[in-house]
Amino acid sequence: MKHIVILISGTGSNMAAIVRAAERERWGVRLGARVAAVISNRPGAKGLDFAREQGIATGVVDHKAFDSRETFDAALQAEIDRHQPALVVLAGFMRILTPGFVAHYAGRLVNIHPSLLPAFPGLHTHQRAIDEGCKLAGATVHQVTAELDHGHILAQAAVPVLPGDTADALAARVLTQEHIIYPRAVAGLLQTM
Repeated sequence: MKHIVILISGTGSNMAAIVRAAERERWGVRLGARVAAVISNRPGAKGLDFAREQGIATGVVDHKAFDSRETFDAALQAEIDRHQPALVVLAGFMRILTPGFVAHYAGRLVNIHPSLLPAFPGLHTHQRAIDEGCKLAGATVHQVTAELDHGHILAQAAVPVLPGDTADALAARVLTQEHIIYPRAVAGLLQTM
């Protein structure tokens, strides 16, 4: 069985979309895969409650308890590796990962970013798209590399930027597409493993 470990920092809506798709599409039977654990860097992350309700193992590695990114990443890696992951999925995990951590999971680490990469890496993507006068915005699923928001693109979805859009309104439209493309991209990767 291929184990998927999902990392979250907050509500975990993309994690929930993946968990629901795995159940609905019978990934265990079809792909020999299951979500084995959900791990957060924030003890109060609401997504942990959803994971527990689904019977999925949860863990917390609080980044505030560590004095450096390297020591945090080492502890996070140890927690992830307990589950022997075939795939590590970043789903709203709001930490920049060290090159050593990324190298450890090379080819098995994926992320979703709320822009049409390579446009607008980093934060505040929706407001930046509006400020630049973009006609389209969207989301990108990509393999993670040591360079922030780069790596091989696995899937993208575009949504129109509407007249009078706010960053929050645009974010909500993009998020609905994230919930569609992220589970598909994860399933596609699992099929190649």
